[in-house]
Amino acid sequence: MVELRHSSSSLGSRVASSPMKRDEDTSPLIHDHFSQHVEDHPRHSSRDRERSFWWQTYSFSPFSKDDPRFSQRGSRISLFLLLFVAIAGLISIFSILHRLNSPYLCKKDGIVLHCPRVKEKPSLWENPFSATTSWKPCAERREGGISDLPPENETSGYLFIHAEGGLNQQRIAICNAVAVAKIMNATLILPVLKQDQIWKDQTKFEDIFDVDHFINYLKDDVRIVRDIPEWFTDKSELFTSIRRTVKNIPKYAPAQFYIDNVLPRIKEKKIMSLKPFVDRLGYDNVPPEINRLRCRVNYHALKFLPEIEQMSDLLVSRMRNRTGSPNPYMALHLRFEKGMVGLSFCDFVGTREEKARMAEYRQKEWPRRYKNGTHLWQLALQKRKEGRCPLEPGEVAVILRAMGYPKETQIYVASGQVYGGQNRMAPLRNMFPNLGFTLPVPLLIYGSIKAVYLFRPVTKEELASKEELAAFRKHVTSLAALDFLVCLKSDVFVMTHGGNFAKLIIGARRYVGHRQKSIKPDKGLMSKSFGDPYMGWANFVEDVVITHQTRTGLPEETFPNYDLWENPLTPCMCKA
Repeated sequence: MVELRHSSSSLGSRVASSPMKRDEDTSPLIHDHFSQHVEDHPRHSSRDRERSFWWQTYSFSPFSKDDPRFSQRGSRISLFLLLFVAIAGLISIFSILHRLNSPYLCKKDGIVLHCPRVKEKPSLWENPFSATTSWKPCAERREGGISDLPPENETSGYLFIHAEGGLNQQRIAICNAVAVAKIMNATLILPVLKQDQIWKDQTKFEDIFDVDHFINYLKDDVRIVRDIPEWFTDKSELFTSIRRTVKNIPKYAPAQFYIDNVLPRIKEKKIMSLKPFVDRLGYDNVPPEINRLRCRVNYHALKFLPEIEQMSDLLVSRMRNRTGSPNPYMALHLRFEKGMVGLSFCDFVGTREEKARMAEYRQKEWPRRYKNGTHLWQLALQKRKEGRCPLEPGEVAVILRAMGYPKETQIYVASGQVYGGQNRMAPLRNMFPNLGFTLPVPLLIYGSIKAVYLFRPVTKEELASKEELAAFRKHVTSLAALDFLVCLKSDVFVMTHGGNFAKLIIGARRYVGHRQKSIKPDKGLMSKSFGDPYMGWANFVEDVVITHQTRTGLPEETFPNYDLWENPLTPCMCKA
């Protein structure tokens, strides 16, 4: 203690007698009235002087300001602080520049999608402009490139597939076939569009797609031939023989599976068929260049025949000019056919007789899933809660009005025969009168002819004459192609349930630019809102708007939330 006091007192005296202290005491900058005030002020008590003494002792360095060691250490600290501030400033500048230059991209946190804020006012018909200028398609072929493909007789062998299902399922199968042929360095035989039990259509590849464009556009990627080679005489063997068929391919198989299990058989047999081939190639377990090739096939190589494209342009033009002046239009993919309602095993509003008939239909079509029917009520509740039930026409109408679409909105309907007919469509028709036409139909009632007014939605059949559509009725897939293109070119596309049709359209609209709105309703959240008897209209509107402001086809990474067909951004698009 003695030593501490001694050193402290010596330090205090040294500080008090320093030149700086003396200069401060005799400084001419101190005004006379301030000095007078100090002299008139009573002297500090001993306790104040002691407090001041200890503050000086612990707040000052053990070195005097005149000491060179004090000056050197202070300069080092100042230099360090200056360097720290400079580095922090550079990091901030780079961070700001990166944020300004980074493309518009939404991030998903669980089920919530977070998107960058924009200054633009929300639009009913377009996504924010900043979202559309950030990304561009990058899957097209490179012009002037040199092909490294070997001649046809030097590839691993020939690959043959049946593209099953409807038009959109067949389209995905064709894209996957090109990708698998590339993986194994095989020659692809032009895929056969197999007749489906539901569609019952005998359409050939060349009846829908431009074969010459398909082969020429992919000539630097995959060797493609129109038919089975002539040296293979028994062509029926590819359709029937087990020896020529690979059947053990799992769903969403990785690229390595084909190299390990299919390629050796192709090299041995020289020609092999893959069956079944629906969803037999994964997305995030194949190389990026293979996914990019699938996009090249889907968005560039697979072109519909010119007559299909021309007819679709005519339908779009008539849709935009229905009122005599150009107007935007909405395309609604309404999936509420009897088959879809039955297959969903969901419960819908209806009479007892209607529900009894649906139960009989389900028991007949899907006996294994139906069983005795006792578990179906609980299953229906669970599926609706999870958002796995098709939206009814009335539910779609309420959601669209809550989003702000006026009753004058022009709506094109892509749908089969709606289950429930006129009564089921009534709420949608009442909220959106421009959805279709009301036509008088003469009926014989109690011995007299009376006119009964029936509602018919705006479809391709209403926009074109029977003569104009006659050439397309030969193939069911041709009519499906017209629906596909009219929906693709719409200002707003609305899906009501999953499926390859909606998935491919949303993906294509994203690929050509995210400006076109593609609305994907949150059916799980909407089921809670519809089931809440105490929710008022204002609260419902707020829920709908907030929930769906990011569910409009904005830029978002593909994996793991989407597959390639619904969102091609990650492998097939690049920064604009």
